[in-house]
Amino acid sequence: MESGGERKHVLIAGGGVAGLEALLALRHLAGNTVQVTLLAPSEHFVFQPLSVGDPFALGGAKRWPLAQVADDVDARLERGALATVDPHGRSVRTSEGAEHSYDALLVAVGARREPAYEHVLTFRGQEDGERAHGLVQDLEGGYVRRIAFVVPPGQAWSLPLYELALMTARRAREMSVPDIEIILVTPEESPLAVFGVRASEEVGRLLSDAGIAVETGAYAEVERSGQVQLRPSGKVVECDRIVALPRIVPHVIDGLPTSNDGFVPIDEHARVPGLDGVWAAGDGTAFPVKQGGIACQMADAAAADIARWAGADVTPEPFRPVLRGKLLTGGKPEFMRHHLEGGHGEESEAGTEPLWWPPSKIAGVYLAPYLGEVPEVRPEYESEVPLAVEPTGEATARIWI
Repeated sequence: MESGGERKHVLIAGGGVAGLEALLALRHLAGNTVQVTLLAPSEHFVFQPLSVGDPFALGGAKRWPLAQVADDVDARLERGALATVDPHGRSVRTSEGAEHSYDALLVAVGARREPAYEHVLTFRGQEDGERAHGLVQDLEGGYVRRIAFVVPPGQAWSLPLYELALMTARRAREMSVPDIEIILVTPEESPLAVFGVRASEEVGRLLSDAGIAVETGAYAEVERSGQVQLRPSGKVVECDRIVALPRIVPHVIDGLPTSNDGFVPIDEHARVPGLDGVWAAGDGTAFPVKQGGIACQMADAAAADIARWAGADVTPEPFRPVLRGKLLTGGKPEFMRHHLEGGHGEESEAGTEPLWWPPSKIAGVYLAPYLGEVPEVRPEYESEVPLAVEPTGEATARIWI
């Protein structure tokens, strides 16, 4: 992928976490060596991780106009949902039929969140906040005594369900609601096992202290309201209400390669193998962990590689995922960190003191400060960049499929 001296046109498809992190990173790294267009289906970026506060009237998801974000970094905004990529003609088509050309394309369209069950309250984020608030009101009114929180099998990011369960238990204590039973059902081997042993043990302690029963290694089936069947044990959990996370399902984009489950493969620089001039980042890729901070790290790797391709004096570092999670509990948040790749070993950490800076909900080098998630501005922030994935030695050929 070599660049000439002309100013290149980069098209970023997607106005979510990965798309905005890439937009901000690319302008920082590439400067005026590129023209950038942001293609997004909606007018606003919604900060979904805070939507777990909606049911408890704690302040929910914030919204930013994408037009303002684009204007701030001298990018052009186009409305539309990516539908087709023509990598040979270096053009895309939207679901509305509009065509856009590019020199470099970053696909950051995210993924769909679809209900895994009928007869449950599926919590996808802001759009389900009012229904979840109704459940909390019923709890406070004494109409609900037993609640099951369910992580479905398949692709799902489970941390928000732990937050909902912990915050529900705390609200019940604060309101002195008697005889409340909360059960969390998950196919994970241990609570939030993706964060490693230390963090998982700490989350298990938090759940125990909150009086939340946990069924791990359990694949839930919900065939009727108020009943969760666990496989392989065959155990049946009877409850008044069931709250479940959605399954994460890929957007199918014609012209892009996909893995068996429909997600787009990428290499360690977020390039899409076999397609010249195409990168991908975020939940729509085949990397198995679907989380905002991980999406930002992919976007940073892609932006640096695109900047180098466009002629900027940048040495791209490979994507070496470090999982950072800020677990909201209704009280002090729990910070967790775990190196997922790169030979760091276990290195699972957890505690109530921040493990990174700024201590943001989505740990994005560029997105966190842009969204104002910096409680105090550190003069050394630009040089410190503690969120950036540090190189771990010579990169190995690695493709996530």
